[in-house]
Amino acid sequence: NMGRGPVVDEEALIESLRNGTLKGAALDVFSMEPLPEENPLWDMENVLISPHNMDKTATFMHEATEFFVNENLPRFILGDYLLNPVDTESGY
Repeated sequence: NMGRGPVVDEEALIESLRNGTLKGAALDVFSMEPLPEENPLWDMENVLISPHNMDKTATFMHEATEFFVNENLPRFILGDYLLNPVDTESGY
């Protein structure tokens, strides 16, 4: 779930991970943050929990600026499609 927590039904996800419908999951956002200690996802061997902190890297602002200036700004000026657009209906 690399979007936002409410996009995923966590109870259904947990059940699917338990019964083998899903073999594994890598998650960095949850419907309740921080993820409570008692949440079963913490103890599942087929779940990778990663911190949601991409913007806290030393190079993030530089990389984001470079992407905007070198990729999306020229596309916008030329009327081309933008990379990584926000889907306002989906909310991400």
